Amino acid sequence: MTSSGTSSSSRATNAGTPRPGGTGPLAGRTVARIGYGAMQLERLHSDRTAAVGLVRRAVDRGVDHLDTAQFYGDGFVNEVIREALRPTDDVVVVSKVGADSDPGGPLPLRPAQRPEELRASVEDNLKSLGTDRIAVVNLRRLDTGPGLRAEGDQVVDLDDQLAELTRLREEGKIGAIGLSSVTLDGLRRALPAGIVCVQNAYSVVSRDDEDMLRLCTAEGIAWVPYFPLGGAFPAMPKVADEPAVHTVAEALGVTPAQVGLAWLLHHAPNVLLIPGTADPGHLDANLAVGGIALDESSLAALDAVRSRSADVPLG
Repeated sequence: MTSSGTSSSSRATNAGTPRPGGTGPLAGRTVARIGYGAMQLERLHSDRTAAVGLVRRAVDRGVDHLDTAQFYGDGFVNEVIREALRPTDDVVVVSKVGADSDPGGPLPLRPAQRPEELRASVEDNLKSLGTDRIAVVNLRRLDTGPGLRAEGDQVVDLDDQLAELTRLREEGKIGAIGLSSVTLDGLRRALPAGIVCVQNAYSVVSRDDEDMLRLCTAEGIAWVPYFPLGGAFPAMPKVADEPAVHTVAEALGVTPAQVGLAWLLHHAPNVLLIPGTADPGHLDANLAVGGIALDESSLAALDAVRSRSADVPLG
């Protein structure tokens, strides 16, 4: 795990492994454009060895951007990452705050938006990851996108949250600040805090945030879409249901999921992918997406897919 502020323009990692998907900037670092979202490691809770092995497989194949959270598996995912990474691995680990685990609740998460809760979540992440500094911490707002909504004392002003995260950055506990599930107005308000990445639900079938993506591109902010294939909740559209996606996949001899991820890489230069999986073969298929070339006709067909909202509140 690294907290270094150094940068490199190399298309290969320090170990000489090509970075899948090429490279892009993140918080002053150069990382692979295809990283790994660790949320699905929860599914391997009963097989810790397999979970650790999957993270190692990703890193050994050039992944140097891992996305996690303390509330993934109530700390289990962070502990797996801690066990899997070696001191020599030059990996940017990104975590997030704004929710806490709630195993006994109607959803596995509960909002944790108050400044003191954000600080406590950062401390929990530091402990479970076994580090004294997290390269990037994303503030998960509850303003938009699928999932939780804030109520009561969990409705917190963005400026108060950013002030707390800025203090944590000044203390050296976090290296940089990102945003998740944020609105366009929220991002504009947050820009003076030095935002390095935005994570919103976004895919070829859900492009509500095109204006925000353009702003991120202009400001040099990494765009890290979650639910890049849609379909995480029943009401959300799914990339794999689109005839145009299937047509392109069949022509190229790849899967619809690979086409959906490849479109994201082609769509904007600041896109960094963090597809998640608990299966080694699926991981390899995700990392192979960087080698998929989409010609102008394929891109035009995919761009023409009707966009439907991914804004599905659950609470």
